[in-house]
Order: sequence, then C-alpha cells, then structure tokens
Amino acid sequence: MSVNLSGYLTVLAEEWLLVLFIWLWLKRKGLTIGSVTSNRWRTPRAALRDLGFGLGFLVVGIPLTSGLAFLLKVEGSTGILPHTPIEVGVYVLLALTAGFCEELIFRGYLLQQFSARTNSVGVGILLQAVVFGLAHGYQGVSQMFVITFYGCLFGAFVIWRKSLLPAMIAHGTEDMMAGLVYFFQGLK
Repeated sequence: MSVNLSGYLTVLAEEWLLVLFIWLWLKRKGLTIGSVTSNRWRTPRAALRDLGFGLGFLVVGIPLTSGLAFLLKVEGSTGILPHTPIEVGVYVLLALTAGFCEELIFRGYLLQQFSARTNSVGVGILLQAVVFGLAHGYQGVSQMFVITFYGCLFGAFVIWRKSLLPAMIAHGTEDMMAGLVYFFQGLK
C-alpha cells in the first residue's frame, strides 16, 4: 500500500470518527446532524441555489487564498495528491468526506461552540479557523497560515448563508478538483 493511500485511509477514519463523536454528543442533547448543517434541501431549486453559492464561493475564495499564498511565497503541497488510478478513486472519496466532515466539524460544531463560549461570532470564526489550520499541519507551517485564512473565509460564508451545505459543496469540490487536475496533468 502506498504512503498516500495509507494516509488517505487514516484521514478518512479520523474524520468519520470525529463525526461519530459529534453525532453521539448531538444525540445526547436531543439534536440531529441536520440541526448543525442548518437546513436541508426541500426542493431541487434549493439544492441548485446552494450549488451555485458553493461554486460562487470558490470563484472568490480560491483567488483570495492563492493571492495570499503568492504574497507569502507559499508553495502548494503536492505530497498528498494522487499518483495512481487507485489513489485517485480513494482521493475522490477523501475529498467528498472532507467536504462533509470537515465542514461539520469546523464550521458546524466548533464554530457554534466557540461562538457560544466566547459570546462572539467573530471570535468563533477565528478560533475554528485556527484549529482548521492546525489540523492541516502536515502541509507545513506556511501552508497552515493560508489554510487558516481560508477557514476564516469559510466561517464567514457559513454565517452569511446560515447553512453548511454550500460550504460542504465548495470544500468537497475544491479538494476533489485539486486531486483530479494534479493527476491528469501528470499523465501528459
């Protein structure tokens, strides 16, 4: 098994384990995962609207974080991107998992907890973003700073939309496209 594949499977297990803990905590409080995601799609139009907002977020968020990375001379990490067709398949699953799980963990659970405990949504956004950046420490310190900034953007987006669903779409799409573009560029 490749190092990448082993890493993907480890992260998959870790993220779903954290979601399990959140689900158990919510269940104990008489709540559901839906109470954290803030809504669900009641119509196809609502799903398309969230898809549009999620993709629109990427149109703004990617250039902003790329610009910050450029200014700070931070190079992207390619060590975790897929190199084989099997890795691509597992990576896509990982990207979709990250879109759901990381948004639920950081912008759902932690943002709500930090905001409630500090009595400040702004501090909640900042704190969840710092934890999000730290969770990506395997990408290096300078990349963690850019990821923390991106976590702030995601946090503000979730607060503005009052829903995790567009952020889940954006996060999963961006991660998935990064892996697919990297893999298919390597085939040239």
